[in-house]
Amino acid sequence: MRIVILGAGRVGESVAESLVSERNDITIIDPDPQRLAWLEERMDLRGVAGDGIQPSVLQAAGLGDADMLIACATRDETNLAVCKIAHDRFGVPTTIARLRSPEFAPGDALLSREGFAVDHVICPEESIVRYIQKLIEFPGALQVLEFAKGRAQLVAVRALPGSALAGRTIAEFRERFPGAPMRVVAVYRKDEEVSCDGTTRIHAGDEVFMLSDQQHLRNVLLAIHGNDRPVRRVMMAGGGNVGLRLAQRIAGQCEIKLIERSPLRCDYLASTLPTEVLVLRGDSTDEELQADENVADMDLFLALTSDDEDNILSAMLAKRMGARRVLSLINRRAYADLIQGGTIDIAVSPAQTVIGELLAHIRRGDVVAVHSLRRGAAEALEGVARGDAKTSKLVGRTVQQLEDALPPGVRIGAVVRGEEPRAQFIMPTHDLVIQTDDHLVIFIPSKRQVRQVEKMFQVAATFF
Repeated sequence: MRIVILGAGRVGESVAESLVSERNDITIIDPDPQRLAWLEERMDLRGVAGDGIQPSVLQAAGLGDADMLIACATRDETNLAVCKIAHDRFGVPTTIARLRSPEFAPGDALLSREGFAVDHVICPEESIVRYIQKLIEFPGALQVLEFAKGRAQLVAVRALPGSALAGRTIAEFRERFPGAPMRVVAVYRKDEEVSCDGTTRIHAGDEVFMLSDQQHLRNVLLAIHGNDRPVRRVMMAGGGNVGLRLAQRIAGQCEIKLIERSPLRCDYLASTLPTEVLVLRGDSTDEELQADENVADMDLFLALTSDDEDNILSAMLAKRMGARRVLSLINRRAYADLIQGGTIDIAVSPAQTVIGELLAHIRRGDVVAVHSLRRGAAEALEGVARGDAKTSKLVGRTVQQLEDALPPGVRIGAVVRGEEPRAQFIMPTHDLVIQTDDHLVIFIPSKRQVRQVEKMFQVAATFF
């Protein structure tokens, strides 16, 4: 697929890196030629220096032959204008825009073909807020991802020393907790994937990915950790777009203390947020400030500034001073790889949170949802089985037959059959036969295997 990306910032770089790894033809536009030269050295892509809002620059980038435009420049108005130019002047089939403003919602007439011609909207800030809200709802998880309109949930947990999971095989855990049905699809030990079947023994410190019915997810986490202590007290460092949105969402649900360095931003936050949110002016890396505000009593500390170093320092300080769990936004991938699983419980990459949303629009076959895992190394994909036994590679086959045909390590984690409110969540036993319109949730340990999995969801030309 030929894809033109506008903007070589953090989001643009992460998008390009993910798409290049899948052998797409990528061109990236940015005003900074040095930044482009650096990206060209690291990745197999072409850089075009210039102002992407100018049709001549878009022409030089080959937009006339592109299958897709991804506009992720810094300013919303630039992304909107370029999508309009791409559609009206160059006839690009699909346009995607990064929009920070919450006032441009999917389905808005302003984004239609007659308006700014934006087919899909991505917003890293909104993706991060949804991510954190899930962690507040399920405090024992490292990550909670939804498939099949929320019916299937993929959850990542850390096997803590002394927990019900550590020291047991997967089969032993299932037998001990029959009221917590789930399927383990991957186990990572010291950042290396280990074989995953009923005989696999989980060690303390392992990162475990499992699929569960939404109705049973809380029971699964309760069985693993032995408690269901809710998140009631939250301290945030950073009152930018992410901090503001999150505070607005969870106000009333949690007691919130928000630390912001800028006096002007503090005034704005205090006037915008509900009165029960305590806005504090100060430096989140200040040990005395954290102690005065009783960080040791916090269920969750969130480092949400735009500075990686400040986020790492403030989160590590909060953990050392007694905060139960800490989360840090990390833009630089090298930092995230180093710190997650150590002092800092959860490291979140703003750019990686939107990769899955983009991939769902790029995947071939009837793929409806994609989530990037392990900072882009692995993937979980939801696809729909279409056609019949003659035209589909899925319909009429058993799970065992499909897993034998899939690349090594690729696993079918769940099958959702039917539509809400009567949809069934089915654990994929070896003899389960796939039916037309079944939704399959598949774990893919390596990006190199994605193309082969995509082909399974493509229907033969004889199907109408």
